Amino acid sequence: MDWIIHVSQLLYLVAAILFMMGIKRLGSPSTARKGNQLASLGMLLGVIVTLFDRQIVQFELILAGVVIGSLIGAVLAKKVQMTAMPELVAVFNGFGGGASALVAWGEFSRGMAMAGEMAGQVSGQMAVQGVPAVFGVQELASIGLSIAIGSITFTGSLIAFGKLKGILPGGRVALPGQNIINLVLTAGVLGLIGWFVMDPTNSTVFWVIFGVTLLIGLMTVLPIGGADMPVVISLLNSYSGIAASMAGFVLGNNLLIISGALVGAAGLILTNIMCQAMNRSLVSVLFGSFGGGDDAGAGASGGDRSVLETYAEDLAIQCRYAERVVIVPGYGLAVAQAQHVLKEAASLMEDFGVDVRYGIHPVAGRMPGHMNVLLAEADVPYDQLYDMEEINPQFAKTDIVLIIGANDVVNPAAKTSPGSPIYGMPILNVDEAKMTVVFKRSLSPGYAGIDNDLFYADNNRMFFGDAKKSLQGLVNALKELE
Repeated sequence: MDWIIHVSQLLYLVAAILFMMGIKRLGSPSTARKGNQLASLGMLLGVIVTLFDRQIVQFELILAGVVIGSLIGAVLAKKVQMTAMPELVAVFNGFGGGASALVAWGEFSRGMAMAGEMAGQVSGQMAVQGVPAVFGVQELASIGLSIAIGSITFTGSLIAFGKLKGILPGGRVALPGQNIINLVLTAGVLGLIGWFVMDPTNSTVFWVIFGVTLLIGLMTVLPIGGADMPVVISLLNSYSGIAASMAGFVLGNNLLIISGALVGAAGLILTNIMCQAMNRSLVSVLFGSFGGGDDAGAGASGGDRSVLETYAEDLAIQCRYAERVVIVPGYGLAVAQAQHVLKEAASLMEDFGVDVRYGIHPVAGRMPGHMNVLLAEADVPYDQLYDMEEINPQFAKTDIVLIIGANDVVNPAAKTSPGSPIYGMPILNVDEAKMTVVFKRSLSPGYAGIDNDLFYADNNRMFFGDAKKSLQGLVNALKELE
């Protein structure tokens, strides 16, 4: 009935508004939880309306899917460590893209079956005359694009997962002329989609599109270095949204079109922010190589230069009488799972009247917002978190900067060494503070594979060891001063 259609479209609009309100609130740590709840409510509303509007499958299967999916989600939420969150996000992106491709495949198969029924069977082959009655040019193009983008996202995300997990090498893995091969394959897929639109009954073209795009996903992400993973994850997230939007056109579902477009646009905006934070273009990320993962350039470096060390007791005294301390977290903090000990140390300093703040670089960690989520898990107050643009002017008035597991994002070479691969990359200007302390296991370089001049500065001290144990030592020493 017409009134059911009108009510469904109205509820889709309400769900879309909830999505937009949710995304808006995700822009601030203080409102992110509420934003996530609003977006989840919008998704629940959209799913319910879709199920009642379209008799897709039996409700028994739907209920089974909801129960199984909820159980898996609950287990992952409880079991997955913060250090594994980037890998989990990569898997989510891949599943989103893969689901969109499967939806397009299923709708195409259903449509071709309908076309066969309408036109009749001729020697076991679908009659071409029945296809236009089921699919138009727009639907066929959407099917092709949904399958292509979804497949690229699926295999690309699996490779990103493998690199983050350490299953695959973090550095560049590529064939000679890899970039040219990728461009040729991409151009070929676009041509095949055009062929598919003109001749949808040619199943060979359909399956070639599927296979080649799965290969493109592999070959696009494999050459990308580990340092660019935050950019890759946000880009793949955008791809998954675009694939979902294409699937929406295939199904004629306005909510899926809108939600997919929102995810796609948000992912592209975030990708652009990540690229600006690294002073790199998206082209250089996709077709270049930057960094080789955790083992890139491993080992102590610096030639004959020496470093000055500090220990828990000395650092505790200095923090006790400091006016302002800025903490710069990095991936090493997540690896050591030291966020709770760090929060305890910060609280003790605050008890002494120290102004404690956190400086967050956009690409610190393995995914966008990684450090914000890590610190939120330890109940660090939102108003103590400062973005790079906010915290940089404050370093000149800071007594001590505690750098926990960060490396390239505080390397002065980005400002002083034109020949450096990170030259021009915006960094946290920790070198302007009166004193810096780097918590690190060794002098090994970061993702960029280059030495960090900050280690050898006269106003820097190295606190060697596991971050969690070092911070626990600082906590114990601060307690002794109470």
